[in-house]
Amino acid sequence: MGRMIGASPLLVECPCHRVIGANGSLTGYAGGVERKRQLLGLEGALQPTLGE
Repeated sequence: MGRMIGASPLLVECPCHRVIGANGSLTGYAGGVERKRQLLGLEGALQPTLGE
């Protein structure tokens, strides 16, 4: 994503809690991974998993 934003002549804004790791993991959020999971859940951006 960083390369795409750098190459674009237009400003693209992506909230930092929406950025995920290359392997699909939830990582790198200053508010903590649990808060990131909650925000993504509220937005409907997470697939439900068994056992949660």
